[in-house]
Amino acid sequence: MRPADLAREHGISTQAVRNYERDGCLPPAERTRSGYRIYTEVHAAALRAYLALIPGYGHAAAGQIMKAVHADDIGEALALIDGGHGQLARDRDTLDAVRSAVGHLVGESGAAPAVERAPRTVGALARRLGVTPATLRNWEDAGIVTPTRDPGTGYRLFRAGDIRDAELAHLLRRGGYPLDHIATVVRQIRTAGGTDTLAGALDDWRQKLTARGLAMLDAAAHLSRYLGLREAAGG
Repeated sequence: MRPADLAREHGISTQAVRNYERDGCLPPAERTRSGYRIYTEVHAAALRAYLALIPGYGHAAAGQIMKAVHADDIGEALALIDGGHGQLARDRDTLDAVRSAVGHLVGESGAAPAVERAPRTVGALARRLGVTPATLRNWEDAGIVTPTRDPGTGYRLFRAGDIRDAELAHLLRRGGYPLDHIATVVRQIRTAGGTDTLAGALDDWRQKLTARGLAMLDAAAHLSRYLGLREAAGG
């Protein structure tokens, strides 16, 4: 096969195929005497696997997985894959927690009253969410959280409403939403009116998580086939 043959299947340029080989996402190609690359079905399977990994794991992780395979470090490749699945599970847990919190806030039928939580400092809340204190201060500047100040120390104190809003912001940021959009959603929740925007955002993020999970399944099939061809070819 030529670079153009691999490129045509995916609607990409021949230069992209060469770049993927250069970056270690494809195994090295043999060369003719005149210097032209010769690709095989093994390379075609590697390209399918790499491009299938991207929707599930992102460009960076997909490249790292393929490089680990080509370095014969299958353990590292599997660890990267495990990390992607772990992140997906954490995102699902966070989404469910926020939906529950919002349900309590807007007084859904049959929902139990929200449990009052002790105020948290910026450091404690940052650790809870796995973000930096600077991130929380940025959210404060954007109007997403509105902590009070301890009259004695001047430290920020995040109460139940702010903790809920911070959890929501954390989720939506992972979904790629900008701060101004998140601030609008949070303001709507605070006034307990117009929850359609919030419901739409959460449903959209759930659909993204589902698509990511399905992409991981598809990628697993392509990667497994590539590993089989690679082993059969002695690579």
